[in-house]
Amino acid sequence: MRNVWNFSTAGKIIFGNDAVQGLGKLMQSLSEKTALVVTDPGIKAAGILETALSSLKQEGVSYAVYDQCEPEPRVEKAVEAYDFAKNQNCGAIIGLGGGSSIDLAKAVAVLLTYGGSPKDYFGEFKVPGPVLPLVAIPTTSGTGTEVTPAAVLTDLQANLKIGISDNYIRPMIALVDPMLTVKMPPAVTASTGIDALTHAIEAYTAIGFEYLLAEGEALYQGTNDLTDALAEKAIKLVSDNLRLAVDQGQNVKARYNMALGSVLAGMAFSNAGVGAAHAIAYPVGAATHAPHGVLCGLLLPHVMEYNVPVALDRFVKVAELMGENVRGLNQFEAAMLSVKAVKRLIRDVKITATLRGLGVNEAQLPDMAEKTLEVGRLLRNNPRRLTAADIEGILRNAY
Repeated sequence: MRNVWNFSTAGKIIFGNDAVQGLGKLMQSLSEKTALVVTDPGIKAAGILETALSSLKQEGVSYAVYDQCEPEPRVEKAVEAYDFAKNQNCGAIIGLGGGSSIDLAKAVAVLLTYGGSPKDYFGEFKVPGPVLPLVAIPTTSGTGTEVTPAAVLTDLQANLKIGISDNYIRPMIALVDPMLTVKMPPAVTASTGIDALTHAIEAYTAIGFEYLLAEGEALYQGTNDLTDALAEKAIKLVSDNLRLAVDQGQNVKARYNMALGSVLAGMAFSNAGVGAAHAIAYPVGAATHAPHGVLCGLLLPHVMEYNVPVALDRFVKVAELMGENVRGLNQFEAAMLSVKAVKRLIRDVKITATLRGLGVNEAQLPDMAEKTLEVGRLLRNNPRRLTAADIEGILRNAY
């Protein structure tokens, strides 16, 4: 039984509307004169890249731009970005975009500092030490990667998404500007927002830190009082604002609250951990290449339903935070309202609700269940023990 927990996040969080305007001065304060900006073609086309670069220009910060990030980036894409970056002589890395761009920036920072292949650093605690200064500027409200210790890549050879996980790759600065999310399309708003909700709920209902079965230090260490407070606030913010953000993209208040909810959820899950919904999403994502948030949202209510019997009080609280009336119900009935609330939210923001809808063949489910067992660092956070048969059951319920 563990007696002590710890908490880590980004070195500094800068949050607020139009915060990106201060990027150039921020880089000056770090005494960095040359930066590599890692982003994607969509961010460039939307004009967001130019906004960031203008701030750098105003302060005399030179830069190089790698703008070829892809969704759920492959290992090969990380190598390509590294090959570009190592000829640029940059002192800091700026990840600008969704989770994929920021994760790619993290991987490049590791490779620029220590060399080798991305695969050399897969798993936990494989990064030898500090990396080049990282500034993360999210343009979605979902992944929370601006405050987390993970960079997820797709390994096509293994047909699995896998990550570099180490506190050394938590960004030095998370620069969060809700205004950068205002032009985000409804489908992206929905999928990333559900991802944030999944982070918050899985962090809140993870195993308690006292009972985590892991030898020595663990990045994801189970719930504690601080992660609980962050997750509760995140659940409330996302459930109250996601529908508005999807249907009223220009609603600045909803965008602000979603950005805040995403950061808080990221702070919570990157310490408490996520559970079976994220673990199952890894092999399903490798097979379907569906957006990560869609997969997590699709799987979340089915994982919640499986976990309810061992965390009744937690799921009752989730139901309450999502606006459900639990008066007069027994604990199990009240807890199950949390599952219904999540399903209703998924329906309202028009996220695909079945694996069949993503093109998954029923014959693939047993193999997906077996591959999920390989994601032990996430499954050990789940409050209820899982076998391959249990996972297959969840997959069939989601099918």
